[in-house]
Parts: sequence; structure tokens; C-alpha cells
Amino acid sequence: MTRRLVILTEIISPYRIPLFNALARDPAVSLHVIFLSETDPILRQWRVYKEEIRFSYQILPSWRRRLGKFNVLLNWKVADALNRALPAAILCGGYSYLSSWRALLWARSRNIPFLLWSESNTQDARSGHASVELLKQGFLRRCSGFVVPGQSAREYLLAKRIREDRIFVAPNAVDNELFSSLAVVARRDANANRRELSLPDRYVLFVGRLVPEKGIFDLLHAYAELEEHVRRELGLVFVGDGPARQELLMRASEIPVGEIRFAGFAYREQLAIYYALAEMLVLPTYTDPWGLVVNEAMACGLPVIVSQVAGCVRDLVQEGWNGLLVPPRNVASLSSAIRDLSVQPNLRVSMGVHAMRHIANFSAQHWSVSIGTAIQKVTSVHD
Repeated sequence: MTRRLVILTEIISPYRIPLFNALARDPAVSLHVIFLSETDPILRQWRVYKEEIRFSYQILPSWRRRLGKFNVLLNWKVADALNRALPAAILCGGYSYLSSWRALLWARSRNIPFLLWSESNTQDARSGHASVELLKQGFLRRCSGFVVPGQSAREYLLAKRIREDRIFVAPNAVDNELFSSLAVVARRDANANRRELSLPDRYVLFVGRLVPEKGIFDLLHAYAELEEHVRRELGLVFVGDGPARQELLMRASEIPVGEIRFAGFAYREQLAIYYALAEMLVLPTYTDPWGLVVNEAMACGLPVIVSQVAGCVRDLVQEGWNGLLVPPRNVASLSSAIRDLSVQPNLRVSMGVHAMRHIANFSAQHWSVSIGTAIQKVTSVHD
């Protein structure tokens, strides 16, 4: 029996299009996606790949402003969109927007299953005010079920006293085949790509927003702590942009030996080149619900060094097999991990092979199958 599923999510993220395309191919699911906004120009420079969309969707009229540290997004015609879509179930990507609450109330008034797509985890350092946490608890209590990307997010909900049978794990994924194939092409002409992008012959890679909570200053410090002869052979490349860029540039200029590059924001086609030619990805984040750059790097056959608090580590990183784990805010451990991998080429190769093998279990197809199963279970109760 085909079930009508409406996904309510913020923007047309390039990471989500492959997942939704895979779900739209499931004959048991009739998919429609409602986007609250086309993109978020305040925080992201993502290209909107509309030409790749293979599912039914609409973009709601919206008003967006940045007020201090808050990103305010208001929509109208949420109820009209849901009335036209006639969902058998709703999957909502978050609870922080008024539109999410409007959709929740709409679903409850019609006895339609409402699932929250939740990535919060117990290691997440971000905490809201007591009033915000109270509202969040109220939202959680009213949901029919929950979709989580992995074990850390699952344990978070269990700690919130959510019943285990209401939690469905749909593994977080990127387009593995795309990144893998682009990496193969990039390595075929490695020298030309290095010249074109002004990359060191050997380098450690960071990909993400340049903000302090990503651990970027710790990474720079850890690189500076490496012996001079290691820094002469091993560069450091930051791919991404953000408010901390200028301070990071200034501090980098104070390191006398080594090669540090700031590549700026890169779209996925060019991003795969940075992954392909790097020796390791480092994500020393203080807090991260998941960390999709780890998926991308592993799909490109790269070993990873990841902070223990990143939401993905329980599912993606096996210590000493496909990567290394480090405590957050621990420069000495981070520097030691980088040093250890930099001097063991055979270990890097084996870790890269293991990374590609493991990430194959975290694909768009695996995600879509898990979502399909969740929808069948929650809607069967209402039949």
C-alpha cells in the first residue's frame, strides 16, 4: 500500500536531494517535500541544485531575518500546503520554527502521524534557555515518532524518556557515489589539480564553517605544535568560510614554518578534489549534531580524525581502523593524532580503504529504506 509522506524541512540542501530522490523511487511511498525557504544566504553559500530534484516539492512564501544570534524564519500558507498534500504522515526536520509547530498542530487535529527528524545528541554542547528546553519537551511529547541519524541521537531521545519503539534510525548519508567518483577523477590528474588550487604536496584538511566551536583554533595550534620538520612536509588547508576567518588568518601568519592555505567556500565538485588529494580530514569540533563532512571524506577514501563529541563518531569512526578519535579542546591529543597519521603512509591507506568500505552502509538508499519502514509502521496504527 502506498503511503503519502510529506517532509517539512528548512531549505533545499544539496545534502538532502539524493536522500529525497531515493525515497521518491520507493513504490510504497508517495513523497512530497515542503521547503520553508529555498536557501539561507545569511549562513550558507550553497548552490541550489534544482535540476537534480526528482520528487514533488514546493517552497513556501517566507520572511527571513537575522536578529542578533537568532535566525528568524516566518512562513505563511503552511496549513494550505498540508491540506493540498493530504499526507498520511509528516516528517518534520526540526522544531525551532513556528511552521514546525503549525504543522504539528495541524497533524494532531487530524490524527495524522507526525515524526520529528531529530539530530540532537547527549554530547551536544549547545544548550538553550530553560524556557526553550521546556518548549522542546512539549514538542517531543506531542510527536508520534522520531527519526534519528544514528546511535548518539537515539540515546539522546531515550534519555528524554522517549519510548524505544517510537525511535527509528535512518543513517545520515551523502551521495557516496558522487564523491567517490569525483575523487577518482581528481587523483588521475593530481599534480594539475594541486597547481590549479595552490595546494601543498601533502596536507591535513579541515572542511566546514570557520567558527570557534568547530575547533579551528585548536587545529591551528595543534599544527603549530608539530615538529618543524613535519610542518615543512605537511601543510594545513582550511576549506570553508565564516566570521572567524580573519582572526584565523592572523594567527596562521604567526606560525613561522609550514604551509597553511585558506581555500574559502567550495562547491561539492571542487570539494571532492580537496578530499581526494588530502592525507586526512580533521574535524575537532566542540559540538556537532552529526558532521556530514566525515561522510564525504570517507566516501573519498580518506582517514579521519574526529572529536569524540561529534554526533557521527558512534556510527562512522572505529578507532585505529578507519580513523582516530580525540577529546574536544585537547590540542596535545589532536597534534599527536595528526603526527601519528602523517608518518604512517601504510596506515593511512588501510584506513582510507576501511573508510570507503564502512561508509557504503550509510547511503541514500539505506536512508530511504529506513524511512519507508518507519512510515509503514506509524501509519499502520492509524489504518
